[in-house]
Amino acid sequence: MKMTKKIVLALGCALLCSSVFAQEQTVQKKSSTTTQKETSVEEDYLSDVDGVVILSLAQSDEYDNKLVAMQFLEEAVESGNVTKDVMTALNQLAGEGISTQSRQNGRLMNNFPDIRRRACLAMGKIKTEESKNYLMKVTLAENEPMVISAAVNSLGEIGLNGNDEVVDAISFANRRNQILNPTSSLAFEVVDAYAKLADSTENKKIIIDSLSRIAADYHYNTAVRNKALKTLKQINDSTRSSNNKDAK
Repeated sequence: MKMTKKIVLALGCALLCSSVFAQEQTVQKKSSTTTQKETSVEEDYLSDVDGVVILSLAQSDEYDNKLVAMQFLEEAVESGNVTKDVMTALNQLAGEGISTQSRQNGRLMNNFPDIRRRACLAMGKIKTEESKNYLMKVTLAENEPMVISAAVNSLGEIGLNGNDEVVDAISFANRRNQILNPTSSLAFEVVDAYAKLADSTENKKIIIDSLSRIAADYHYNTAVRNKALKTLKQINDSTRSSNNKDAK
């Protein structure tokens, strides 16, 4: 009888300990979940605050503020933290002095092509329709070769080219620049972008015509003309090979 009581007592203690352990585990899980929620809320709040600060800096009339905003934005893009506010600020800076103008006594006060260039390059790392569409607008509206070069470079990196709209925009911008202010650095980026977009281009005549004009234009340096000619041959060879496969 005494042995039976000891066994029952031992079982009771074991059950009690098990119950206490389970309660402690539940408390710990709840505490952990609460901490995670609090951390998440804090991160969201800080993200919102960062967005407000960056937008304020980007919309400032001061060059230094825009430069600081650009540094924040480049870090955000590199880390993959591309929020709506980041895109809004990049769009603001990419069009600074072109789509968004600030004038004093008729003088343009916010013409910062170096800021626009960096914003365009940053958008090239965000491979979305939104980035592509805004970069196309910059390519068509911009008048500084260094900024157009950055926009064209980024369009090539993104690689989206539905209905050949991107190669159309690039061809138009380069043709305008070729007439008004032929620039080898821009032509180089155009050729490079064509090479990346050729496979996704339905009407390759757009690219072929543009490359032919670059290859034959002695306003451009020899390296650019040779690169255009080499790319032209590669596209012709690729097209011929594709047509032969289709014929078979």
